[in-house]
Amino acid sequence: METLTRKPFQGVINIIRFNWHFYVIAFVLIATLAIANSFLAEDMQWIITTLISLATLSIVISLAISYYIYDYSDIYSLDWLQAINIPAGANLVNIHAGFDETSHLLARLYTSSTLQVFDFYDPLKHTEVSIERARKLYEAYPGTKKIETTAIPLKANSADYIFNIFAAHEIRNASERVSFLKQLHTSITPTGRVVVLEHMRDLPNFIAYNIGFFHFHSRAEWKRNFTDAGFTLEHELTLTPFLALFILGKNS
Repeated sequence: METLTRKPFQGVINIIRFNWHFYVIAFVLIATLAIANSFLAEDMQWIITTLISLATLSIVISLAISYYIYDYSDIYSLDWLQAINIPAGANLVNIHAGFDETSHLLARLYTSSTLQVFDFYDPLKHTEVSIERARKLYEAYPGTKKIETTAIPLKANSADYIFNIFAAHEIRNASERVSFLKQLHTSITPTGRVVVLEHMRDLPNFIAYNIGFFHFHSRAEWKRNFTDAGFTLEHELTLTPFLALFILGKNS
């Protein structure tokens, strides 16, 4: 199994590796259309040619934007955490949904802090084959604990910062998501923060991922979930046009 270190084109290569079946299907479809086009009358061939062009363009745009987000931008430098000003010795918790690209980065950045890592991946709920492939290819961060979204093993007021980076959207049920967030609210100290980084179900992500943007939640839905869980949204930042960063504090 591989260890996760950021390499050139790591993000977009992982997307292809984890979702190769989609690209095979797309290639077969495009090839089939191209073959079928040769049997059509010349005045009808423009229809198939247009479909092939649109399909190819959609794939190219998706991969180009993915490269921009996961490789070209500074998302994985974690420079954006400077806005949070995490003190030395803080108790940190990182919660992910089966594929963890950030725990080793957090540990390297905050060497004097304690870091607990939780994985709420459930193969019965999270049936995306891409996550299963990622888990087979990359080792879990040492000491990662398997948990359920309904039972986070944290004491009340025990964590200074809890991170959910590209993870919480995998909780598809809204009630379960709010319940999960309520547990985080209970777990952080009175001055603690919860950090949520997610794609949005919005126009930029529709352009990037076509109907795949339905896998994400809208900004309005997130804000409703945060309020229902008792959080105050202290800061909202845009990291690239495709990502939203939410900094949540306890509602006093």
